[in-house]
Amino acid sequence: MKATLLMAGMILCIMASAQQPPKPSEEDLSKLDFWVGKWDLTWEGGKGTNLIEKKLNGRVIQENFEATEGNFKGYLGTSISTFSPRDGKWHQAWADSNGGYIDLIGTMDGDTRIFQMTSPRKLPDGNEIVSRMRFYNITDDSFTWDWEASTDGGETWNLSWRINYKRAE
Repeated sequence: MKATLLMAGMILCIMASAQQPPKPSEEDLSKLDFWVGKWDLTWEGGKGTNLIEKKLNGRVIQENFEATEGNFKGYLGTSISTFSPRDGKWHQAWADSNGGYIDLIGTMDGDTRIFQMTSPRKLPDGNEIVSRMRFYNITDDSFTWDWEASTDGGETWNLSWRINYKRAE
């Protein structure tokens, strides 16, 4: 009986090791490296900071957002982003101090990084809205971040919030 259990355990271990997920390439893991660092943020009616750090041996990016002045003062948010070699996409989970939670899937479109909600939200009138964020105009020390919304399934996008990022000194 012990020998049978031992053999079954060994077979399960061999099968589990054979089914390890593929490892992401360094190129894939570096697609969001521009974002890593401490940032000063400005937007119409407010200011804030964002600290972006690589964690877990560089496999995870953690975001810590804080609105420090203006119309959103006191608003806090955090996200965890990781690249999945299974589907070749970035995945992000966002949570904030208002109790909000959003799952997003990230793709690259040239030099633009786009993270889109994984499922639309229902509006009170029954329509659905989907949102996305875009990182673009990326340089070593700055970039633009837009939060956009679509009510026509992504055919057209309307700007909801634009944040200008400048690397903190």
